[in-house]
Amino acid sequence: MTERRAQAEETHAPALHMIDIIRRKRDGARMTQAEIEFLIRGSARGIFPPEQIAAWLMAAMLRGLTRDETYALTVAMRDSGEKFHPARLGRIAVDKHSTGGVGDKTSFLVAPIVAACGLAVPMISGRALGHTGGTLDKLESIPGFRTALSLPEFDRVLESCGCSIISQTPNIVPADRVLYALRDRTATIESPGLICASILSKKLAAGLNALVLDVKTGSGAFMRRQEDAEYLAALLVATAEACGTRTVALLTDMGEPLGRMAGNWIELIEAMQLLRGERPEGSGQLRELSLTLAGWMIHLGGKADTPQDGLAKAESVLEDGTAERIFLRMVEAQGGDASVFQQMHTFHRPGARRIIEAWESGYVSRMDTTQLGWAVQRLGAGRVRASESIDPHAGIEFHAHRGDFVEKGQPLATLFATRPGLFPEPEDLVRNAIRLAPTQPKPVDLVSRVWTKTNAEARLRDGLR
Repeated sequence: MTERRAQAEETHAPALHMIDIIRRKRDGARMTQAEIEFLIRGSARGIFPPEQIAAWLMAAMLRGLTRDETYALTVAMRDSGEKFHPARLGRIAVDKHSTGGVGDKTSFLVAPIVAACGLAVPMISGRALGHTGGTLDKLESIPGFRTALSLPEFDRVLESCGCSIISQTPNIVPADRVLYALRDRTATIESPGLICASILSKKLAAGLNALVLDVKTGSGAFMRRQEDAEYLAALLVATAEACGTRTVALLTDMGEPLGRMAGNWIELIEAMQLLRGERPEGSGQLRELSLTLAGWMIHLGGKADTPQDGLAKAESVLEDGTAERIFLRMVEAQGGDASVFQQMHTFHRPGARRIIEAWESGYVSRMDTTQLGWAVQRLGAGRVRASESIDPHAGIEFHAHRGDFVEKGQPLATLFATRPGLFPEPEDLVRNAIRLAPTQPKPVDLVSRVWTKTNAEARLRDGLR
């Protein structure tokens, strides 16, 4: 703080203090760029205690962030550490990001598919947040797999494989690493501005040329209401475009888990089955969404004239095995034991299993996906505290999805946990989350809308929150 006061005296700028910034945001004032940079720099360097950062997060959550504040926060977080410069790879750099979901394992399909089409996919991902799973936690269920790579290591994996998935290490977007962990523990997740800055700071630090965003809506999304999800999608696109990255956002359904599996290792089993060209029952929407996202990435990366052409190319490299080979090469390049995929089901060794059967005959009419996500976490697949370890084999396999007809006594889901004593609460959550009815529900579009720079700006002008 002494250095900051000296600088303020030298430039005749007012001294900044964290308590004043918290108070101003609490009272609804708009933060200046200088205040935001001060906040993020101090957070990244460990100058401010967690309780002060948490207080500011709650103030921002309750008062909201303007577009200007969101943009300044995104840039400050992006610039809080080292940045990756993929130009030397000789490939256009593209990536995708999901705003969170249950059973969402599209990254494991999209990254190798898009790399197989000649693009670079430098993916900086996160861990479990709230009721949603974390890409890094899933990958770390592979023995030896390293997500905390240095930038030179990241570069080498990208050069040899075309894709790499890593964490925001202490030197890559360190401010987000601090804020992200606190948001998960202070009920400040569902803020459009904080979500936008967190997502984009990691993605833009990777030097992307283009970005495809998968913005969830429905019962499993952080933004359950359609209008809130639309606002977030528009804010993400407009902010990323303002930072110079070509971006689109797909509004997608999270009214049920994506695919059959939700957990850590079991999600990799399902992803690998699709990478091998298999089409297991219950994995259709996962395959469809992965190909759709990849199609847009291939298009924005200049390898296809339209998203539809991109989807066709994506399906070709998925079916011929190229994407699978690239994924396994990436696993090995990041220290993982790829041989476990030769015996995937044998490697899955949960401490206990329990089958939940349908309590009556009927159609699966509704699934509260957030509650299902909490069930997965409380089986041992997630954390209550950041320091906790997770069980890579915990999770849920879903045997029925929304719209399916089930007979009384038919398996609805299989729970996997470390020990039987963990089952009661997750079992209650699953039973309360799934509704059976005599009539079949109306189908829901997997992708309901695509947001580009033009309609995103229009949405923000017409309905700024």
